[in-house]
Amino acid sequence: MFAKFLKSIRSDQSQDEPLRWIVLDVETTGLDPASDRLLAIAAIAIQVGPGFTKPAIVLGDSYEAVIKQDLASDRDNILIHHIGVGAQESGSPANEALEQFRKWVGDAPLLAFHAPFDMGMINRAYQYYGLAPLKNEWIDIEPLAAITGGHPKAKALDDWLHFFGLECAVRHQAASDTLATCELLLCLWGGIKKEARSFQELKNLAKQGAWIPRG
Repeated sequence: MFAKFLKSIRSDQSQDEPLRWIVLDVETTGLDPASDRLLAIAAIAIQVGPGFTKPAIVLGDSYEAVIKQDLASDRDNILIHHIGVGAQESGSPANEALEQFRKWVGDAPLLAFHAPFDMGMINRAYQYYGLAPLKNEWIDIEPLAAITGGHPKAKALDDWLHFFGLECAVRHQAASDTLATCELLLCLWGGIKKEARSFQELKNLAKQGAWIPRG
């Protein structure tokens, strides 16, 4: 009887597991979430199989928007993210883009490499435009890589892409960086599965990895 009870708990837990995750990247006017502006969001869904099996990238389930700016970022900033003055001035109105993003994301967890930065920029944008904040859970992929990637000296996304032989079509362009991050997560999955068997364990693993000193 106790075995049946445990089986029912595990079954309920598996049914509660989020199977659609969102990997994202942002482009901004700078690196300070307290003062810089959000320029663009790119995101791709990944589908996790039942039983926490290896995810699949779903390119047809994606989101990308450049947010209209009243004042375009400076030339040096544009050279980094390649979003020109014309694209910034003709982008989607912020309220529209952010609410569309909310609707598209739904209740899926959000993952990014160095997620605290992306989270800070997105949360500030919702607050700045007087919109309700996102309530989605966030997971940082960087500490997951630190624990499971087998490259103790790696720090930046570029380090991990080089280590796994992954190519990024246009580095520091949100859509390209997002796809590369999705591919990195798949490369890490074998190591992740050795340490985590559920989404909750994955969250705990990311929190543990945040405390690992980077060489």
